[in-house]
Amino acid sequence: MKKLLLTLFCYSILSSLAFAAQNPCDVKLGSHEAVTPVSRDSDWWMPRHNAILERIKQGNVDIIMIGDSITHGWEKSGKPVWDQYYANRNAVNMGFSGDRTQHVLWRIENGEVNDINPKLAVIMIGTNNSNGNDNTAEEIADGVKAIVCQLRTRLPNTKILLLAIFPRGTAEQRKIKEQDASYNDQWAKNDKASKLFSKIADNKTVYYLDINKKFLNKKGELPRDVMPDLLHPREKGYEIWAKAMEPMIKKLTKEKQK
Repeated sequence: MKKLLLTLFCYSILSSLAFAAQNPCDVKLGSHEAVTPVSRDSDWWMPRHNAILERIKQGNVDIIMIGDSITHGWEKSGKPVWDQYYANRNAVNMGFSGDRTQHVLWRIENGEVNDINPKLAVIMIGTNNSNGNDNTAEEIADGVKAIVCQLRTRLPNTKILLLAIFPRGTAEQRKIKEQDASYNDQWAKNDKASKLFSKIADNKTVYYLDINKKFLNKKGELPRDVMPDLLHPREKGYEIWAKAMEPMIKKLTKEKQK
């Protein structure tokens, strides 16, 4: 009986270790391109960074959304949806078109989360790292983990919602007008990266959410009426995104469910 109890106890310990969340801070900054903080020289990029610095100086920041052009697009195609869901929630859009994980790391290191204490940080980044042979899925995952490490270190009271990288078409698929995107190597690379960085979710501070199937049609394809260029959502896509994310946002910000 004692041997049985000991066996069960050991099995329980091993099981808990096997399913324990990975530590995002295990990634070493500078070990490869995707985890080496760097700025960009686009003429609009630094002014946008400075504008965010000015916004956060004003305080009253409860939600931050960090990402690339897909997040940046809340100010364009997604603006009506943003106005409906986030305009009255002290939300700040920290999406920069064209950004990769290394650019987000630079922005964090250079003040974009200084002296704020948001309830929630939403992260959707990595698709630009997946172009061609620029980065492997493992490197993309490292980049996301490094971002989470920085946020956990600088914003210890903030919940983090990690989104799976959205489905996308390849450069070739995007050129063929009116054709939806079927599953492809770049989409698969992003899926693999998402699965890798999902392992840092501990459901205490860091949470992972995959809403990708919400964007797809019955054939499992990414339709152009959701993402016209097979990468960036139109208003319909942002509506799908907001609705799919809303229960988790309310939970993590401790808002009352309606």
